[in-house]
Amino acid sequence: MTLRFNDETFRDDYTYRNSPEAIARFPFPFDQDSYMYSVNIEPHRKTRAGSVFEHRFDVDEHYVAEMRDRAITLAEDPLRCQSLPHMELAGWDFLELVMTSKAEDYPELFTLHRDGDRWHWINRPLGIDQRFTFLDATTLPCGPLEYITRQTQGDHALLDQREGNLWMDAGMVTAQADWSLDFDIGMNFFEWHAPVPKAHELGVFQRALKFLMNVQQGAPSRRLNWTMTVNPRLDTSPENYHKWGPEKRSITPENVGRKQYLRVELQTFWRLPRSNALAFPIRCYLIALEDLVTVPKWGRRLHRVLRDLPDELAIYKGFQVNRPTIVSYLAQFDDGKETSPGIFPD
Repeated sequence: MTLRFNDETFRDDYTYRNSPEAIARFPFPFDQDSYMYSVNIEPHRKTRAGSVFEHRFDVDEHYVAEMRDRAITLAEDPLRCQSLPHMELAGWDFLELVMTSKAEDYPELFTLHRDGDRWHWINRPLGIDQRFTFLDATTLPCGPLEYITRQTQGDHALLDQREGNLWMDAGMVTAQADWSLDFDIGMNFFEWHAPVPKAHELGVFQRALKFLMNVQQGAPSRRLNWTMTVNPRLDTSPENYHKWGPEKRSITPENVGRKQYLRVELQTFWRLPRSNALAFPIRCYLIALEDLVTVPKWGRRLHRVLRDLPDELAIYKGFQVNRPTIVSYLAQFDDGKETSPGIFPD
């Protein structure tokens, strides 16, 4: 596979764009014409060549630009990456998982040589050539979690499993949908999900926790989550709400197709071998409505989902203030035809 990496920005002048190939492989999150919370977890197997599910950690045309944006965010706020002392082994677990996966799945981009505990990692897109001793943090420029997540798209939480619960005790979070690692660090599964409406009374999180605590090594799982955002901004953190919050008021009937984005998270779950921690990568994908509606099935379905969504979910998903404008825009692409099952284009 030959990838051409975009020179683009996720802030200020917002030059982010999806190529036609990126649009076609976008992980559209709705498998039917309505939406309500569900666990919706499936095995994270390599499926559908060319899709975001083909490899364990998806690398696409936005890779280099996303890593550049992460470095900017970390320079402004180093607390976006934190790891409690007992999580260092989990960080090494995750480094090994990512390096081996990328070297096997993208040999033209990444190489990993291992001679006992002497490792040699080559990341060609980012120009990194690093020799280090596995499990010796003094041989890396930073801790193992920070080191590998500065080279891996998406946010990443490492969850410690104890006391019949999962605890968010480490993470790299710079592309979050309005939540804060600095606030959530050390919280358990129910505490950090407390703001989510409806799901608690439906028992969604109780079922999800039970499932996640039983994830086995070598049997990762995945799910899709979604929200809406104005402009292709990765960093929609509470800490920076003063920067992105006012942008919600910039939507008009004339610019909604260009400025309103569907934001989809491919969430995966991995049991780590040495620490028994659960790795929780959260890969963010962004698509403008004007690009999404070039796939007729998606345009029809998104109109119906957003039109019929309960108000409290629209508020939580971040678009209630602009819902009439968004739904009106999408309505012109809904011809009333039936849509086929599943998330992929017809």
